[in-house]
Amino acid sequence: MALEKWLAITSVALFAMFAGEMISIYNFMITVPDDFEFAQVFEADPKILQFISIGAAPAGVLAGVAFIMSKHYGSKPIGGLIIAGGIIMLLGMAFCYSLLEEIEDVYLTDAVLYMPILFMVLSIPVVSFGIYLIKHKKIRPKKQYF
Repeated sequence: MALEKWLAITSVALFAMFAGEMISIYNFMITVPDDFEFAQVFEADPKILQFISIGAAPAGVLAGVAFIMSKHYGSKPIGGLIIAGGIIMLLGMAFCYSLLEEIEDVYLTDAVLYMPILFMVLSIPVVSFGIYLIKHKKIRPKKQYF
């Protein structure tokens, strides 16, 4: 496989990891145990920023590099992988957004409220770049007969 395919595969894995991390932190805020000694001082903002720097930012960079490397000739597999990564992030953030109603008011901060919306919006360009790669046709060089 070419390098750009491996970059696209890695970006899909990182998008899935980011969605899983965000779902786990939102699920933790719903089901905080009563005997958890740090329950009142727990803040999700640093964890969310850590998950963004570990998962979403590298995934976006890898998807962008795979797009740049293959945009001149187009590629259906790479475009499909980039679309899959965008859809995984969109579905994961939609699920996180649906969990907001169950989280106690103590844990609701601006990052907890707005990060799922932000990443749902950011998944739309990722999907559109993947669609561009699928639709783009290879440019064949002109034959020179003389």
